[in-house]
Amino acid sequence: MRVRTLVSGSAAGGLLALAVVLVGCAKHADFLEMRNQLSTISRTQDQDHQRVDAVMRRLEAVERSKDTDSGKPRFDDVGARFQKLESRLAKLEEAVSQAAAKVDSSTDPRASRSVKQTQSAEPTATVSGITPTSAFNLAYNDYLNGKYELAVAGFQRFIKDFPGTSLTPNAQYWLGESYYNLKDYGRAIQTFDYLVAEYPGNEKVPAALYKLGLATAEIGDLGRSRKTLKRVLEEFPSSDESKLAKNKLAEIR
Repeated sequence: MRVRTLVSGSAAGGLLALAVVLVGCAKHADFLEMRNQLSTISRTQDQDHQRVDAVMRRLEAVERSKDTDSGKPRFDDVGARFQKLESRLAKLEEAVSQAAAKVDSSTDPRASRSVKQTQSAEPTATVSGITPTSAFNLAYNDYLNGKYELAVAGFQRFIKDFPGTSLTPNAQYWLGESYYNLKDYGRAIQTFDYLVAEYPGNEKVPAALYKLGLATAEIGDLGRSRKTLKRVLEEFPSSDESKLAKNKLAEIR
């Protein structure tokens, strides 16, 4: 009788061990699935960030010629595409945050380490419930709609809340543009100066130097204006701003 009891106890122990293993495998499988989903979403998010950057470059090009009649329909079309990408990016960032939260709540400590390694390099943390991309786009939309004072406040808030993102140099540039459109040339000069000094390798530097040349010309500092515009010609000869700088130099000589 005692032998049967021992055998039964041994079998029960084996079944319990098997159950633990199966549960562990299930959790690990769930984690792997969530990790793969997070990795896929992050890649899609990176691709959409690149699309947004491309659309923004087109918007900037159209912005320079939007006063012409033929340029306005094209500007509206590109703006509509930007709005669609903005909405999609906001949804992707929310999905990344939710997926990361699910994986972080796992009881397996190895899972948390793996998730941190697979997350996108672009910060997805929110401030007051808003993501970096959404915060930037709110300010940028105000700029596009000619609400420059609101744009100034929005870009200043973005730079304060999200100082280390890939969009921060862009925010600095458009903050300068907003000041320039408000004819606050002193602050525009300070902002463009800061961008050029702090982000010397950024793609916004040629445009910042060009607008710096315009702003210094507006306050009557033609010597500095010429010097700055010549930097655009010498350092960025193949940029879109190079031709504009050459034309401006011809005006102020």
